[in-house]
Amino acid sequence: MRGIVESPLLRDATQDGQPGGAPMQPVALITGASRGIGRGIALELARGGGHALVINYLRQEAAARECAELCRDAGAPRVEIAQGDVASEADRERVIASVRERFGRLDLLVNNAGIAPPDRVDLLEATQTSFDTVLATNLRGPYFLTQLAAKLMIASSCLEHRGTRAVINISSISAFAASTNRGDYCIAKAGLSMMTKLWAVRLAEFGIGVFEIQPGVIETDMTAGVREKYDARFAEGLAPINRWGEPADVGRCVAAIAHAHFPYSTGQVFQIDGGFHLRSL
Repeated sequence: MRGIVESPLLRDATQDGQPGGAPMQPVALITGASRGIGRGIALELARGGGHALVINYLRQEAAARECAELCRDAGAPRVEIAQGDVASEADRERVIASVRERFGRLDLLVNNAGIAPPDRVDLLEATQTSFDTVLATNLRGPYFLTQLAAKLMIASSCLEHRGTRAVINISSISAFAASTNRGDYCIAKAGLSMMTKLWAVRLAEFGIGVFEIQPGVIETDMTAGVREKYDARFAEGLAPINRWGEPADVGRCVAAIAHAHFPYSTGQVFQIDGGFHLRSL
C-alpha cells in the first residue's frame, strides 16, 4: 500500500522554471502538503515569494499538482512536487536525494505529514498495529527525515541564502492534552516535542533553528469527521479565541519563522490554538 509510484519521484510543477541548478532563493520542503495544514503552509510561503517549494505528497497526486499551481500563482518562484511516504526509509532518502539533485540545497524542512489512528479506540482496546502505524508516520518518519535534511543543509551552507535555515515540526495540542481513544496519536505528538528539543540543541552550531508548532482544532478534511463534536465544544467555550483554526493560521507562523523573524530563538514552541492551552480560574 505504501511506497513510490511508478511516475518520477520529483517532478517539475512549474510552467516556466527550468529544472536543475542551485537556485539563488532558499528552498523549502513541506511534507504532507497536498491538502489541509500542509497546503496552508505552502500557500503562505508562496505569498512571501522568497522560497522555492517542494510539495511532498503520498497518494493524492492531483491535489499536490493543484497545490503547486496555487503556489505558483501566489508568487512562489519555483514549485515542484515530490511523491514519497515519510514512514519509508527508502522514500525519505529518495526525496532528499531528489531535492539535492534538483536544487543543490535545502533551507527549510517542515515536518507536517501525519495520519490519524487507524483504530480510534479506548486505551484498553488499543492495538499494536495502530500504534506502530501511527508512530512510523508521525514520529519515526520526521525524526529520520530531519537527519537527512540537516545533513543536506549543513553540506549546502556555503551557498547564498536569504532568511534562516530551519526545521519546523507540526505537532498538536495532543502533545499535552490527553485523548484516551487515540493514545498512539498523543504519544507521537508528545515525541515530536522532545524531538524538537534534541535537534534544536544538535543543530544550533550550524545556524539551523528547530521549532515546534502546536496547532489546535484546525478545519481540514482530517477533522471533517468530528465537525459536530467540536462545533459543540466551541459552543461551550473550548478556547478563548472561540473558533475553528484555519490552515493559514499555521502557515503564517511557519512563514514568520522561515523569514527569520526569530533569529535568537531555537527549540521554541508556538501554540496556534486560539489560547486552548491557557488555564483560567
